[in-house]
Amino acid sequence: MENNSSNNLGFFGKLSEIRKWILVVFVAFLLFWIFNYVIKSDDASTIEYDTNLIQTQIKNVGKLVVTEGHFAEVLTYKDKKETYIPGLSFNKKALVVINADVMVSFDLSLIKYDIDAERKILTITNIPKEEIKISPEFKYYDTESSTFNEFTGEDYNKINIMARENLAKKIEKSTLKSNAKNRLLSELSKMLILTNSMGWSLQYEGNKVKTEKDLEIQL
Repeated sequence: MENNSSNNLGFFGKLSEIRKWILVVFVAFLLFWIFNYVIKSDDASTIEYDTNLIQTQIKNVGKLVVTEGHFAEVLTYKDKKETYIPGLSFNKKALVVINADVMVSFDLSLIKYDIDAERKILTITNIPKEEIKISPEFKYYDTESSTFNEFTGEDYNKINIMARENLAKKIEKSTLKSNAKNRLLSELSKMLILTNSMGWSLQYEGNKVKTEKDLEIQL
């Protein structure tokens, strides 16, 4: 009888030991699962937070950047209508003073981008080109014409085209476009500062943008 009691006690002791190990393994698994769940939840929250923050910043940048200038142009317009009689022609001319307000703008709401949250990369896929708006005001002086060669709508259209072509050349030689580009660069730099501060990378046209100089070169 004593042997049987001893065997029973040994059996129950081993069973308790197994239960203890099962309990230890279960608790360890539970702690491991909770730890992973919390870490993954934090990672997901961080990625979502970063993505939302970047999208908000791009939305804030996405405005109309405008640079304005004023240009003046003096144009002498002449037209001659020849006749079949040698030395006889009918002329018309006008002195035209053009004052023009010029606006160079970038609509940054048209920026296109791609966010790779897992690799923490913001890629700018498209930056809109500048839009140039010329608003000229024409004043005509010393207008001369003849009965057989009077001013018509076609003449005014020609003057308009000539004036705009001359103004476009002046704009190209001026600092207006470069000033507009500098303002564009200033706005885009906000995206660079944000990505750098968050440990993300900024790319444009397949190249990494690490400094404002890199961005300026690629624009």
